[in-house]
Amino acid sequence: MIDPVPAADPARPDPEPFVAPLPMEGDPDACFAGDRGVLDPAVRRVLVRLLQRRFLLAERHPEDWRVLLDHQHLVESRLHELFVRLVVDQGRGVAYKQQVRAEGLDAPILLRDEAYSRAETLVLVYLRTVYQRESSSGEPAARVDVEEVEQTVLSYFAETDGDLAKRQRAVRSALTRLRQDGIVDEESEGRYRVGPLVEIVLSAERLRELDAWLRERTAEPEGETR
Repeated sequence: MIDPVPAADPARPDPEPFVAPLPMEGDPDACFAGDRGVLDPAVRRVLVRLLQRRFLLAERHPEDWRVLLDHQHLVESRLHELFVRLVVDQGRGVAYKQQVRAEGLDAPILLRDEAYSRAETLVLVYLRTVYQRESSSGEPAARVDVEEVEQTVLSYFAETDGDLAKRQRAVRSALTRLRQDGIVDEESEGRYRVGPLVEIVLSAERLRELDAWLRERTAEPEGETR
């Protein structure tokens, strides 16, 4: 036997057929109107900063670094969906991203290589050499003055690179770019501390190649070119 459907009570209004949308103010997990994301705001910020910056440094951004380590697998998952690999070097306190490139993988390229200029590369070679020397001798940190950087790096420039003032500006601009990337920190005016990031940017193998090239180029007789 089927129970009869009770008649509608005219004194009581019909219930709403749909669930009323919840305003943003009533949803504590939403960051903005229409938000469909599932990550906490702190994790989202770390993800954005990894995409914005070339490196994320524990020393400069300790809070972001803590969030990254606490949610590393989640951040990696989101980057992998973009064909981007996350590299976390806890020993050096640095995290950075790499474009995934694999044979047979048809993946769009999101990250473009930001090559260093010639002046920046020459400064990097000198900084990497100093860092390696100081580390090998047991020194806790490597420091350089802008004058000593100029003295060495300017010897690698050619006459066609402009007058002395122009070359000096190129060296100082290179130091500014490397400071922005976190490779050096300016402890006082004209005095820089070289960070461990220089080992990642310029590997020992690449340093040997560049050093050999510079020595060969410097040893060439004046006027001889290759």
